[in-house]
Amino acid sequence: MPGVSSTDLIVNDDGSVFHLGLVPGQVADDIIAVGDPARVAEVSQYFDTIDSKCQRREFVTHTGTFQGKRLTVISSGIGPDNVEIVLNELDALVNMDLKTRVPKEQHHPLRIVRIGTSGSLQPEIAVGSHLLSLTAVGLDNLMNFYKLPQDDTEKSICSKVVAQTGINFMPYKVASSPILNKKFVDGMVEGNTVTCPGFYAPQGRQVRLPIQYPQLLDKLTAFRADRFMLTNFEMETSAYFAFGRLMGHEMASVNAILANRVDGKMAHDPGRVVDDLIRKVLERI
Repeated sequence: MPGVSSTDLIVNDDGSVFHLGLVPGQVADDIIAVGDPARVAEVSQYFDTIDSKCQRREFVTHTGTFQGKRLTVISSGIGPDNVEIVLNELDALVNMDLKTRVPKEQHHPLRIVRIGTSGSLQPEIAVGSHLLSLTAVGLDNLMNFYKLPQDDTEKSICSKVVAQTGINFMPYKVASSPILNKKFVDGMVEGNTVTCPGFYAPQGRQVRLPIQYPQLLDKLTAFRADRFMLTNFEMETSAYFAFGRLMGHEMASVNAILANRVDGKMAHDPGRVVDDLIRKVLERI
């Protein structure tokens, strides 16, 4: 089997993948993903050992052990486009021969848990709570460039989102891993997360520029499809779930709710809310 082009899968001179700067064997099978590069150290401070550290741009990676388990924590930066880089290169580290650029015969699955921050879309989801995303609806266009399978239920919900909000493009919907969700669900709100391609207009914020969908926030909050409703929004989860489906990796996403967009409340101590979630994930991963 011929390998992929050296311009399709770029490998650095030291044998590391292009953006992450990691070499095979430098990542664990169990991975915690965060957005903020500074949050990597907030996670790894609880590790018993840190065996390797790497930083390239916004991509920071620490690998070590926690209570005898090998773990990696990695930052993606903000947005689905950055998640695409992280997931493609993590997958290449375990499922590609980087010398020949040929896929390995045996698939190597990863287990990835995203720890993120999020805003609530429902008044009953309190600031300071922790939310487990069962599914995600992506308002980004990333999956237009991949062949993501969608079942009839997923297509139906996405069509109803279009009808409800008036957006002029089709979202996509994907589910998380039931296997991983069992580890984290206790004591968490279960929800359906909207992933947005930006922080301001795509989340209904208007500062100085006019926005295309001024009622987007209210319409997402009001959306219902039988018992399905949208609970919160952020900027990465749908990309993780989509690549999990496409690549055969287990994906989960847990969110610290730092704002309630319906009643305008913000967390008074967001650092504590996030730290509590970090420690909860480490205890259960």
